Amino acid sequence: MMDTELGNMNFKEMEEIAPQKEKKPHWFEVYVQPCLAELLGTTLFVFVGCLSVIESSPDTGRLQPALAHGLALGLTIAILGGISGGHFNPAVSLGAFIIGGLNMILVVPYWICQLCGGMIGAALAKALTLENNYTSAGGAAFNVVTSDSQVPRALGAEIVMTLFLVLAVCMGAINSKTATPLAPFCIGFTVAVDILAGGAISGACMNPARAFGPAVVANYWAYHWIYWVGPMIGGLLVGGIIRLLLGDPKIRLFLK
Repeated sequence: MMDTELGNMNFKEMEEIAPQKEKKPHWFEVYVQPCLAELLGTTLFVFVGCLSVIESSPDTGRLQPALAHGLALGLTIAILGGISGGHFNPAVSLGAFIIGGLNMILVVPYWICQLCGGMIGAALAKALTLENNYTSAGGAAFNVVTSDSQVPRALGAEIVMTLFLVLAVCMGAINSKTATPLAPFCIGFTVAVDILAGGAISGACMNPARAFGPAVVANYWAYHWIYWVGPMIGGLLVGGIIRLLLGDPKIRLFLK
């Protein structure tokens, strides 16, 4: 009886009841689109961040840059996170890779796109601001550290603040047990809190791309290495903590 019913079906009807094979994503969506999203997102984030520093009022102190950086990052993650994961930060990409949230093939392309986005965003900020404001703000480059005696405090602050940020990203957006739709808000809020708390110590960079772009455009390289070493150590620490202790069974290496 079943064979007779199947024989009476036309090809279209049989196609509808047949198990559908999942269509493989196009290579453009897998490799190119995420990199473009990282380039665009980092450009917008760094542009808003630099602009907020250059045009900030003395009356608002660190509040204006903190809110601008935090809100800009949260919005760009909400808009573009579905395409690339919304890293916009080499330290975040490092942490995500360590816990299995980023394909190894995309790590270096992400870093390149983030650094290029940092330069484009900083250049746009320079082009759209008055020369006097740009010069007095040092081009929004990180110029808080001015002597060797400040280096240990600044480096320590960058490590801890970046650890907080990368932890918010990895636990809020990648780890299945703690992932939340509020991740963009949480991540942006973490950046704002870090800037309010540690801006006077190191400038609260937490992002090599955010430091690199203005450094290139303004040609300011004093103690620039702090803003690479500190954030990358923070990203490594978060990757290790989640892999060994806090990750879900898929991420955690031991005691599953």
